[in-house]
Amino acid sequence: MVTECITDKKILMKGNYAIANAAVLAGCQCYFGYPITPQSEIGEFMSGKMQELGRGYVSAESELAAINMTIGACATGVKAMTSSSSCAVSLMQEGLSYATSDQLPVVLVSVMRGGPGLGNIYPSQGDYFQTTRGGGNGDYRLIVLAPSTVQECADLTYKAFYLAHKYKNPTVLLADGLLGQMMEPVEFKPYPYPEIDNSGWALSGAKGRDARIIRSYAPIADDQCIYLEKLFDKYKTIEENETEWEEIGTEDADVILVSFGSTSRNVKTAAKICREKGLKVGIFRPITLYPFPSKRLNELADKTKMFISVEVNMGQMVDDVRLAVNGKVPVKLIRKGVGAPPDPEVIVSQIEELI
Repeated sequence: MVTECITDKKILMKGNYAIANAAVLAGCQCYFGYPITPQSEIGEFMSGKMQELGRGYVSAESELAAINMTIGACATGVKAMTSSSSCAVSLMQEGLSYATSDQLPVVLVSVMRGGPGLGNIYPSQGDYFQTTRGGGNGDYRLIVLAPSTVQECADLTYKAFYLAHKYKNPTVLLADGLLGQMMEPVEFKPYPYPEIDNSGWALSGAKGRDARIIRSYAPIADDQCIYLEKLFDKYKTIEENETEWEEIGTEDADVILVSFGSTSRNVKTAAKICREKGLKVGIFRPITLYPFPSKRLNELADKTKMFISVEVNMGQMVDDVRLAVNGKVPVKLIRKGVGAPPDPEVIVSQIEELI
């Protein structure tokens, strides 16, 4: 078990531990969780470190309890986090809908495993729809960040806390079982973002000021319409300011491979092999799955001949790629339902078949 909080040096560390360590360094004051493979090491780390630092830690009785405890803590303005995986995150959907309506800075780490249903413990990217579309009721959006390395697991954990508090919006770090369990060198720098002042809305007791109410209910339909417009104005601001992606070799590419998370690692190797074979293949990796970099993909569609989405699911992100491209060029799919990403050589052979 890793219990040391690492700063200012590079260390070989498992992805789950890197996420937990970064959360502590980001100033997470409360953690509530329930163990489930392949993310249990996050709670394991937090069970020791949070108590050592005098911060809040609860091993909840269920995922339902964990998300609602996180909502309660966030309502007081503190940095609070929960973590889980796939079928267990399904149980949190009602809470995430409430947290979005209440505009609370919940941070959720979701380390994906195979599905649907109970599925299995092997890595998967099958929860793309779950996080980018949402399984709760109503119109809402979650900010979703997708790391591809253990270093990014740490860096994007920092960013998740910052964005959650900057926009008062639940934010998901969407990793997968491969990233959670693999070990890579990772370097932890001090938390790089400004602290957000939550004193203007947090519930802290009236203390001589007017009382505050955080609620997710508007009894008048017109009032709810007005509130939804305000929420979606906020989402538009997020789209304009926080969309992030990585591009490699798209300048002259005839084919652009689109992938996210750990799958993009094998895709990068496949693109390199294609280039060595004389095939002009580029890479586009969304880092924010919401906001999705649709505008940039649409621009690239004016310069390339084909997009191929490579995913460890039965085809989910490909829908967003097709919407972004808007029929300008063909969009194809290379998929694997569950497990480790396809080998680069397998990806290359399928690219050659598609083109």
